[in-house]
Amino acid sequence: MKKKAFIFDLDGVIVDTAKYHFLAWQKLAQQLGIEFTHEHNEQLKGVSRVRSLDIILGLGNAEASQEDKDTWLKQKNEEYLTYINNMDESEILEGVLPVLQYLRQNGQPIALGSASKNAKPILEKVNILHYFDAIVDGNDVSNAKPDPEVFLQAAQKLGMPAQGAVVFEDSVAGVQAANIANMVSVGIGDAAVLHEAQYNFKDFTEIHTTFLQNLLNN
Repeated sequence: MKKKAFIFDLDGVIVDTAKYHFLAWQKLAQQLGIEFTHEHNEQLKGVSRVRSLDIILGLGNAEASQEDKDTWLKQKNEEYLTYINNMDESEILEGVLPVLQYLRQNGQPIALGSASKNAKPILEKVNILHYFDAIVDGNDVSNAKPDPEVFLQAAQKLGMPAQGAVVFEDSVAGVQAANIANMVSVGIGDAAVLHEAQYNFKDFTEIHTTFLQNLLNN
């Protein structure tokens, strides 16, 4: 069996912290007098915190100084942290653990590649940090997806070639980043939205060991 780098996004792939991001952004938007719905929130998938704020300000045609932006970004993150501080193992999305266990049992190197700046504490809260050999998050990269920097760094940290690495992603930008890096892109979510992915699954409950074995044998 070959060894490959297996790289997981965090939000919407391993845990659903997207709902907490939404609530924190919505609270800030309301404070600024800007309507922010679930539909608007789709525009924030896979993008950085700074860019997310710019998108929200754009929805309200609002101008802001850098000082105001910095204050609001800090405020949003503190609100978000109040939610994730209460996370536990029940937050892990169904089907994820068997995949991590299979990869670990078969000696496959595993990394996290996420835009989140809170990735490590979240993995600690849900008690799966020990599955990951490397973590690359928003604290380590300067370019947001679809730039492949986060995934390229993850493969490098694992000491594995980028080409042929396997990426699990739930965002269009993340799938595009994996494809740009010549990695195998596995879309988790709506196949119509993630149609650029090489493989698509509604969620991890659809991923069986035969699929993982085929990835390792190719």
